[in-house]
Amino acid sequence: MSGALNTQRKSRAFWMNLILAALSLYFFLCAINVMGSGLKIIGKETSWLADAIAQGDNPLVALMASVLVTSIVQSSSFTTSLIITLVAAGELSAGTAVFAVMGANIGTSITGLIVSLGTMRIKRQFRRAYATALMHAIPNVLTVLMLFPLEWATSTTSADGFRGGILTRTARWITNFLDLGSGEKFFNPIKAITQPVVTAIKDTGEWISGGNATAAGVIVAIVGLVILFTALLGLVKNLKDALLVKLEGLFTVLIFRNDFLAWISGIGSTVAVQSSSVTTSLMVPIAGAGAVKLRRVFPFMLGCNIGTTVTGVIAATANPTSGAVIVAISHVIFNFTDNAIWYPFRIIPIRLAKWYSALAMRRRMYAFIFLATVFLIVPIIALIVSELLFFSK
Repeated sequence: MSGALNTQRKSRAFWMNLILAALSLYFFLCAINVMGSGLKIIGKETSWLADAIAQGDNPLVALMASVLVTSIVQSSSFTTSLIITLVAAGELSAGTAVFAVMGANIGTSITGLIVSLGTMRIKRQFRRAYATALMHAIPNVLTVLMLFPLEWATSTTSADGFRGGILTRTARWITNFLDLGSGEKFFNPIKAITQPVVTAIKDTGEWISGGNATAAGVIVAIVGLVILFTALLGLVKNLKDALLVKLEGLFTVLIFRNDFLAWISGIGSTVAVQSSSVTTSLMVPIAGAGAVKLRRVFPFMLGCNIGTTVTGVIAATANPTSGAVIVAISHVIFNFTDNAIWYPFRIIPIRLAKWYSALAMRRRMYAFIFLATVFLIVPIIALIVSELLFFSK
């Protein structure tokens, strides 16, 4: 009798945790879109996003400005689309835009790192979550460190006035053989199901701000951040309490049975929602709870990098100029190169991620140091130095 009662209680607890985890997941996804919506409002009202990226024709300025912009709006899809739009409008050259796309690849990894901070209370969980986020950030940074100087060093001007490095020229060659169609817009299920919450919070922010768009954007972004951490706590708790064993079996058998399936899942899920920020940051609490082995997380993150290039291709087909298509193809080539380099040598980024996450677990300030250094200090210093050198000429 007592055994049957315990089984019944466990069943009820499981379904209750399943419902709460689903609700937490929904609001987690809402929070990401709410934050992005608020920050985009700020950017559009001040017009500094486009101005920052399109300022001058300096590869380093384009790279660092793009890191900053993507870190703030937390969406490489948004930044890449903006870059392609600037190219299509003739405000940015394709050769310089390629460097800006590289910066977007670094900036997008900030979302997962911010999400991992929500697990700081439990050390072992934080170590796994932070290592998961680093597995997205570290390969992106390392690839830029390798390809940025190569692209810059090989930049030449052709007879028809086109300037670009090896990556840009390869993309231009491929573009000559492509017909990208009329720019059909894909349906985004995540945006569709979260839109009611995003709209309600945006309307509330506008009402509170008295119609001041910039103030409304700040309010919406802050509310989104609060919702994100609250939803994250609920998601992690319910994953750990009752769903971990069942989810671990599901992930092991279906999604993360081997590296190839994990890679394909990363591509497919990111294409479906058109946001690597969503898919990579969603993996952070799941891996942090122990439902997925860290060695399987890495190919998933690489797949997310491939999936996120689809948004740029869509943006290019909506603005079908030669330069816009070249930039979109360059983004695809860059991320396939990233995959080709780091999957065979995955031991390097995986060990770096595990080592630094262990360091951050012991002294939490290192987690904030990485965030501040990569996404704020280095870009700002590089921009200041570039501007000083430019004005001194």
